[in-house]
Amino acid sequence: MMSVVRAAARRGFATQSVVKGFDGAIGSTPLIYLKHLSERAGANIYGKAEFQNPGGSVKDRAALGLINNAEKQGLLKPGGTVVEGTAGNTGIGLAHVCRAKGYKCVIYMPNTQSQEKIDLLKMLGADVRPVPAVAFENPANYNHQAREYAESIPNAVWTNQFDNVANAEVHYETTGPEIWEQTEGKVDAFICATGTGGTLAGTGRALKELSKGKTQVWIADPPGSVLAAYVNTGKLDRAGGSITEGIGQGRITDNMATFVEQVDGAFTVPDEKTISILYELLDTEGIYLGASSALNVVGAFELAQKLGKGSTVVTVLADGAYRYQSRLFSKKWLESKGLYSAIPDNLKKYAVLD
Repeated sequence: MMSVVRAAARRGFATQSVVKGFDGAIGSTPLIYLKHLSERAGANIYGKAEFQNPGGSVKDRAALGLINNAEKQGLLKPGGTVVEGTAGNTGIGLAHVCRAKGYKCVIYMPNTQSQEKIDLLKMLGADVRPVPAVAFENPANYNHQAREYAESIPNAVWTNQFDNVANAEVHYETTGPEIWEQTEGKVDAFICATGTGGTLAGTGRALKELSKGKTQVWIADPPGSVLAAYVNTGKLDRAGGSITEGIGQGRITDNMATFVEQVDGAFTVPDEKTISILYELLDTEGIYLGASSALNVVGAFELAQKLGKGSTVVTVLADGAYRYQSRLFSKKWLESKGLYSAIPDNLKKYAVLD
């Protein structure tokens, strides 16, 4: 395997280039300077605009990496079926890549996910199978059902996004080097939430190597996830819950296990802070983000304050709000979660859906 240092030295990340097909459009996303938050923190806060991937999220990278890996191993042949258990965005990325490559796509997902995601998956031709949301330890968990189905039919592969380290590898090869190049090697810290662990582990490993260990890597965790507790205490303690989708974890996935011992720190971000900054980003930066992206920005802002004046912190803007707008911009839904009051009074004008 080529070292990430050599890959970064020779790779260009020009966004003006002509690419071949959907696959070629994945990656090389811009790095957005978050002006107002940076000024408040006295630091440089950047968001990697992963919502500009052609499928609309950071999970396009994982989807392409997982399918390419299955092809290289001979596990997936023309006309085959890709099966995954996913809370949404990985499934959307897989459905897009499957359309581009001519594969069938079957998605098992918790029935708690937004209708926007389910509808989009169906429009992309995926066979969507919502199932009750149960813990990973339960045999009926959506991931186990996906694996069992893939094993039951010919020429099918369960891409196994949580424990297939091809997920982390694609971020090691692309996302980390892109950030390093875009910041000209001046990145003091990288922080994001994690579900599968692929983005954090792969990007973090690349940045640690490229900076010779100088770049810190932190986890911003939603309530109900065990990762912050694990990093800080070594225990998988879990409490509470969150409105965020697709992030947080009750275990150490194989992707996360490749890097978790190198994580420099972690903290939990309450939903109230996530909602407040989501509306602030729309108002001051003009950026329309999903809750996990807003949580990442809270993490970046608080980490920048911790590291001090002039520091440079990068996070991931994982996807836009379009897949969650019926919830995040609904006064009625936010009130049902006790979160409407978290929106600053002057920004409640954006909660226009009932």
